[in-house]
Amino acid sequence: MTANFQPEDLDVESVVRERYTSGARRREEDLCSPVEYEPRYLAVIPREVLERDYGCGDPSRYVQKGDTVLDLGSGGGKICFIASQIAGPHGRVIGVDMNEEMLALARGAVLEVARRIGHGNVSFHRGRIHDLRLDLDLMDAWLRDNPVRTASDLAALEETARRLRLERPLVPDASVDLVVSNCVLNLVRETEKPRLLAEIFRVLKPGGRIAISDVVSDEEVPGDLKKDPDLWSGCVSGAFQERELLGGLESVGFYGIAVEQWAEEPFRVVRGIEFRAVTITARRGKEGPCFEGNQAVIYRGPWKQVEDDDHHVLRRGERTAVCDKTYCILTSPPYAADVIPVPPRVGVPDEERRPFDCSRSTSRHPRESKGEAYTETTEGDATCCPPGNCC
Repeated sequence: MTANFQPEDLDVESVVRERYTSGARRREEDLCSPVEYEPRYLAVIPREVLERDYGCGDPSRYVQKGDTVLDLGSGGGKICFIASQIAGPHGRVIGVDMNEEMLALARGAVLEVARRIGHGNVSFHRGRIHDLRLDLDLMDAWLRDNPVRTASDLAALEETARRLRLERPLVPDASVDLVVSNCVLNLVRETEKPRLLAEIFRVLKPGGRIAISDVVSDEEVPGDLKKDPDLWSGCVSGAFQERELLGGLESVGFYGIAVEQWAEEPFRVVRGIEFRAVTITARRGKEGPCFEGNQAVIYRGPWKQVEDDDHHVLRRGERTAVCDKTYCILTSPPYAADVIPVPPRVGVPDEERRPFDCSRSTSRHPRESKGEAYTETTEGDATCCPPGNCC
């Protein structure tokens, strides 16, 4: 390596492809971290798939019945085949990977798994996880008939890629209930990571969720470690720094971000920097205008106050004014157990709702929810006390 070598000069895609092509042919222990999976889901998956699975967590546990699930970097397909069983015959599972040998392994098991579980709802596609619009199988089919030999041919290729992204996207906008990945985000080139997170957000339906198992570092990874192809393909050099991953999810619009799993022991330590497996969940769905519905929420505690992803400050035991959209979010998972909903006594019709300023937090007077004209008085039941006594 030359002295002026930069991390972006490393051909990350080639390094990762070579390492995982080798991993598709024979098991590489350095590519995985011990994970416990539900045995009943593994029983139907062919042995060759299980032997060549590489991951650091189990995002499949967040799949729900009927979900459309997208697995990024699906590899040999194990998480997809587990998700298929949980989602059931009315669900759908889509695996995306760029490694042709891994895809061949996964595709070769589709019919056998479908036969064993009684339904087939899994498909595998070739694509880059930071460019989920471009179907590489369609691109390859076009190239077989249109080889690139000149600059004009290259322009035609670029136009075809643009058209395919627009007209036949691999994963359309707002089409997925749950995006999962298992130790693959760290394999994406640094400059493409913002695009990767934006693509994950794009394909989710409003209300959609993510469950990301990956390796993160406790410190920033220095440039010279990022030059090492073995460390990069081994899920180390390309790891997000802990706060970087959470901040990146916040920046593209996710809410309800939670650290669900945090490995007590690091996956690997390099020069004192700890790399450990984590599982992160989050949701999409706080886009859109804010309208007044006279709703409030009361934070139960135990903290004196907390702040949500839209900077509402919820003080323990206090009625906090929120817009209708925020009210729906905070009274649903993952927040519902922590707040008490205070709906209006009489709902505000949609056509009468005025804009709500969500940039500030304010308490809600009870009369705003009850109504200014609310004058009901509850009388005591005179028959509950003996004559002459006051209850």
